[in-house]
Amino acid sequence: MQEVQKLQPNSLDDWLPLTASRNGNTFSTVFHIVSSGIGIQALFLPVGFATLGWTWGIICLLTAFAWQIYTIWLLVHLAEPVPGTRYSRYMQVAKAAFGPKLAKSLCVFPVWYLSGGTCIMLIITAGADLETLYKIMCGGIATCEAKSLPGVVWCLLFICIAIVFSQLLPNLNSVLKFSKTGTVTAVVYVTLLWALTIRKGRANDVSYSRVEEGKSGMAKYANILNAIGTIVLAFRGHNLVLEIQGTLPSSKFNPSSQKMWRAVKISYMTIGMCSFPLALTGYWAYGNKVTAKEGLLSVFSQVHGHDTSRGAMGSIYLLQIINCLCQFQIYAMPAFDSLEFRYIFKKQQQCPRRVRAAYRFFFTGLISLLSVAFPFFPSLAPFMGGLTLPFKFSYPCLMYNLIKKPDQSGTLWWLNLGLGCFGIILSVMLVVATFWNLVTKGVHANFFSP
Repeated sequence: MQEVQKLQPNSLDDWLPLTASRNGNTFSTVFHIVSSGIGIQALFLPVGFATLGWTWGIICLLTAFAWQIYTIWLLVHLAEPVPGTRYSRYMQVAKAAFGPKLAKSLCVFPVWYLSGGTCIMLIITAGADLETLYKIMCGGIATCEAKSLPGVVWCLLFICIAIVFSQLLPNLNSVLKFSKTGTVTAVVYVTLLWALTIRKGRANDVSYSRVEEGKSGMAKYANILNAIGTIVLAFRGHNLVLEIQGTLPSSKFNPSSQKMWRAVKISYMTIGMCSFPLALTGYWAYGNKVTAKEGLLSVFSQVHGHDTSRGAMGSIYLLQIINCLCQFQIYAMPAFDSLEFRYIFKKQQQCPRRVRAAYRFFFTGLISLLSVAFPFFPSLAPFMGGLTLPFKFSYPCLMYNLIKKPDQSGTLWWLNLGLGCFGIILSVMLVVATFWNLVTKGVHANFFSP
């Protein structure tokens, strides 16, 4: 049995998964950021262009990308706002800025949704990809495809593998091998997808006319806002920035912000080199064929699947499945950390291995049940994403003003205030637009039927 130690001052971070190991470096940080930053949402970037068109689509893409990097820069410098103080979790910074009660009201739901909700999306995506990969390997043979497992079983297969690996990874630094694999697989399958898209050329009946569903003014505005939301929400990872920075060593003369910001610049150069070609080539090749229900990979499979080798198609889906497995480990870690914190704080003891294993089984079991029970969860993701948008684009700006207190007559203070308010307004507009779409178009609620 693991030896249980009494809690000593300043030892709490040494026992929690996010901060138990602080021997990371710039390269390990790059792998963590890229692995968590390139996700399946990037495959839907061309959807925004289908409504906004070339000009406004590119403007929104550049704006969202720049806004993302700026708010990450703010978070990096909020990790150690004054000498002797270090925040390694988003909630800690929120409490310092807004106070404990308001911080819980504003940030508890986004923190848990961006951890658990992302894991649910990964399970659903990987389950569908496993089924598609099986059919690709069957080569169109009907008798082989008929033996395919039900969708629930494919999801459960992925879940079992994810649970086993989660038990072997005690802290965030131990996820490094998965982050390396996730980075490589993400870059390779995204690059392979947009390179094959260019090679195959544009579809015969491609159209670049803007998608305007519905005749009412509200329907048009809702489509535009949903397109903006698709682009804005494609960039993610704010809920992991401070946590990843927490794996870095820090000293008075060499604060962690220096290594972290260097890693952020390298990471987002990589993310941009993957996301921008994916958005531009996807819209160029398929126009408004790429819909919110069928991302770029689905459309590519439908249009060019018959004239693309099984090896190439299978490789793309296999790499995406591996990427989902790797991302699952890093996105689940904040939830593991929160569960173990409650035990340590209450018992004043280090979390034993059996308790840690039980917490991880509980979390993975819960999100597994939700992913199987609500396989239509991706259709609700834009609405949920709109609710969490201030967490990524507004709160960092407001927290910087409240904690760092820049000159109120200076540009930085007004810029943060303006971006913070605009992000909240945009969030409200996106929530209204996505709710309008859910009401008018409905949701195919296929419970327990992935």
